[in-house]
Amino acid sequence: MARGKSSFVCQACGAISSRWQGKCEACGAWNAIVEEAASAPLPGSAARALGRGRVVALETFEGEADEAPRIRSGIDELDRVTGGGFVFGSVLLLGGEPGIGKSTLLVQASAALARAGHRVVYVSGEEASAQVRLRAQRLGLADAPVALAAETSVEDILTTLKDGAPPKLLVIDSIQTLWTNQVESAPGTVTQVRASAQALIRYAKTTGACVILVGHVTKDGQIAGPRVVEHMVDAVLSFEGDSGRDFRILRAQKNRFGPTDEIGVFAMTGLGLEEVRNPSALFLGDREPDAPGTSVLAGLEGSRPILVEIQALVVPSTLGTPRRAVVGWEGSRLAMVLAVLEARCGVRLGSHDVHLAVAGGLRVQEPAADLAVAAALVSSLLNAPLPVDAVFFGEIGLTGAVRAVAHPGPRLREAARLGFKRAALPAPAEEAAKDAGLVALPVATLDALVARLAARAGSDPRQGA
Repeated sequence: MARGKSSFVCQACGAISSRWQGKCEACGAWNAIVEEAASAPLPGSAARALGRGRVVALETFEGEADEAPRIRSGIDELDRVTGGGFVFGSVLLLGGEPGIGKSTLLVQASAALARAGHRVVYVSGEEASAQVRLRAQRLGLADAPVALAAETSVEDILTTLKDGAPPKLLVIDSIQTLWTNQVESAPGTVTQVRASAQALIRYAKTTGACVILVGHVTKDGQIAGPRVVEHMVDAVLSFEGDSGRDFRILRAQKNRFGPTDEIGVFAMTGLGLEEVRNPSALFLGDREPDAPGTSVLAGLEGSRPILVEIQALVVPSTLGTPRRAVVGWEGSRLAMVLAVLEARCGVRLGSHDVHLAVAGGLRVQEPAADLAVAAALVSSLLNAPLPVDAVFFGEIGLTGAVRAVAHPGPRLREAARLGFKRAALPAPAEEAAKDAGLVALPVATLDALVARLAARAGSDPRQGA
């Protein structure tokens, strides 16, 4: 009997090669290539049938565009991230590190929908039904009428779901544990993950059920498995947080039915995840107002304004190559700000160790944090605290100019609501500060900010001053 053909597939990126090799040429991952059996070819009649099709009606952009029908989960922070609730027939991929709280969040959402009278099915491929039941009892959700099963076969899951009305919500925890008879590969391989996800997506589109797939993450925080799964689903949500802190952040990395980069903030308690209505107060709760090297950033995550503290420590280095340590911000962005401070403002930091951290564990990704970072660095270098009632935001260009950022109004209104009085910002945002009731401190160039801080401290860090 002739041996079936096989291919070698990288489990990190899904690239296919003709032979096994230790390193994937596409992504550079080591020991990630696994031999997998190729799918059986279609019979002749089935292959010929694929050539026949039907005429599809073509439409124009004109006409009414109805908003996708949704069902609210009952958890406001989760509904904010999804764009207002779960869309019927949509598929969501939820990723996060082990123990971060993915299953807890989904159990709470499932219980809320089930108590509202909707049919909810929770399928666990990693835990037994008793373990999921114990978690629900610990959260006080044992009375919620959620249909629970522990199964990994896609065919068995779909057959069970056909026995009754389609559920409004189907939770699969996790997609890496499922397997299907359609392919000959071990569970968790690229082929199995792709085939299992495709079968569940087809079920969601044909029945109108909302399907949530839980995905593992790799060491660098990326969702494990082939990247094609992220393109197949309608939304990709990332559950982030620090094991040493109580709060968790749910971030939308992709959403076909809502805004991207939207975040929801939760706090992990003994009774599960609780919503944080005022995240700015959470991140500024332990702030030390008179400490040098600290500034308050008026940031924006999606459509939500968030105030967060930026902490910097600049000390003379005893090493030939000074340290550059960053937590919660991009290291390349810090290198750029340091280069602009030295080249355009004459602030010598090449012989100093620089440590930068976003207080509270939040990860800031927007360039509007440049001005707050620069202010914190200069404040630490001068050993002089910044004004307690001032917030900072603005993007720094390579020429030293402070450029405008998007949506200054919500940032400034959030700052005024929390009691701040002044705002150092780009010049075009001066009118927005007045509308919010704040005193505007327009900054045209980074050198002007350094000069203002030097005058406040009574010393000038610029060379030749």
